[in-house]
Amino acid sequence: MVDLIALAVPDGLDPWVAIGLVAVSFAASMLTAALGIGGGLLMLAVMAGAVPPLVLIPVHGVVQLGSNLGRAALFHRHVRRAILGWFALGAVVGVTVGASVAINLPRPVLLGLIGVFILVSTWAPKLGSRPVPVRGFTLVGAATAFITMFVGATGPFLAPFLSAERLGDRQATIGTFAACMSLKHALKVAAFTVAGFAFGPWLPLIAAMIVSGFAGTVAGKAIVVRLPERLFRIGFRVILTALALRILWQAATV
Repeated sequence: MVDLIALAVPDGLDPWVAIGLVAVSFAASMLTAALGIGGGLLMLAVMAGAVPPLVLIPVHGVVQLGSNLGRAALFHRHVRRAILGWFALGAVVGVTVGASVAINLPRPVLLGLIGVFILVSTWAPKLGSRPVPVRGFTLVGAATAFITMFVGATGPFLAPFLSAERLGDRQATIGTFAACMSLKHALKVAAFTVAGFAFGPWLPLIAAMIVSGFAGTVAGKAIVVRLPERLFRIGFRVILTALALRILWQAATV
């Protein structure tokens, strides 16, 4: 079995690491569906310690695209297209500018940015709802798309602008958020493709992670986590912090 997996993963990637990433994709999606915790951030933290930094953001982007695209399709009738249109305009600019910077970043700097981002996202106070006019989503799109070229999991930055209180409908929130994230990740994948990143060797692993992530979402909705939520959230933060510190250690010792 392991020998067969070795044939489907990129050269230099241990088959057991690939199996672990598929398992983490399942767990991250399951926890997100069950408790609303950011699976994308967990995936980013784990992948940062498992794959080369220059591979991390492109591959993470495709996996997140697959995850968000399903929700966007499911709730497509509820997507606020005006918001998506202005967001898209800014996202194109943000990805274009971000790509020109990201591809030239030294490995230690990229790892350091990812480690700091995970710590800030884990421990900083969560932003409340941030109402902006529809045209203001051009700036939101530009800013979050620029950031995603370096750290990938920018859902926490976008969420405050798409609250259910603002959109007046939970389904509209889910659909619009998923559509904006899908667009942003699609642009990111396109930018890395143009820059010359070879996705081909990684496609079998990406496909497996997307499928396992979908299975995790289904499982997360079907189970009740017995661990008290407050205790779980503390434990989850501790795990993310440990992973972030490990990434920062990598950055300092490269």
